[in-house]
Amino acid sequence: MRGTFIGLLSAVLLLGAVDGAKAENVDLQLILTSDVSRSIDNEEFKLQREGYASALENPQVLSAIRSGPIGAIAVTFIEWSSISEQKVVVDWSVIRDGEGAAVVAAQIRAAPRSFVGHTSISDGLDFAAKRFEGSGFNSPRRVIDVAGDGTNNSGRPISDARDEAVAKGIVVNGLAIINLNPNFGFIAHTQPPGGLPAYYRENVIGGVGSFVLQIDDFNSFAEAMVQKLVTEISSIPAKSGDLAAR
Repeated sequence: MRGTFIGLLSAVLLLGAVDGAKAENVDLQLILTSDVSRSIDNEEFKLQREGYASALENPQVLSAIRSGPIGAIAVTFIEWSSISEQKVVVDWSVIRDGEGAAVVAAQIRAAPRSFVGHTSISDGLDFAAKRFEGSGFNSPRRVIDVAGDGTNNSGRPISDARDEAVAKGIVVNGLAIINLNPNFGFIAHTQPPGGLPAYYRENVIGGVGSFVLQIDDFNSFAEAMVQKLVTEISSIPAKSGDLAAR
């Protein structure tokens, strides 16, 4: 009898552990990744950070979140620079209303700058892709949002990292920031042949419905991010793989 009781008790505890480990369902798992390499000066960095924060709190973005079948998304925010320089600034958080958005936005605004190094989009993308493992969420879509002002100049080829992420069912979208006033010596990096949007289109983005959004300077970052988030959250198909900042 005692053995039977212990066996039943173990089964109950095991079932409870399994139930407790169940992943939460959301409409989208979204990883926001931000370039903080040396080509981005402190003023541009501040505009970029504020752009992310204010976009998440924007009524259009919140309306897009509420319009989903579940009405919630899971978001994490990562900054990256050189090889092995990636940092989770805001860990996985659920946003379903203005209160949740405000919590994430406050963390983005308050955190210190993570790095000032080279530009390893590939290492940043590899790091981000792994964050889906054990996220604690289930969703029909997983998206990595890459924002930067230059080409991959550190680490393995970005197209290899992109292809591996896409093979896992991850969609990679891009925000190509046209930096017309880069720090000295970064012109070739920020303005590659054919333009940065073309570089992102050919090397960075991938997956069903992936797109590149171009903005002409950091001052329009927040507006562009709103448009990008609404498109990603609503799963609105982009035309010809591109969006134009308004």
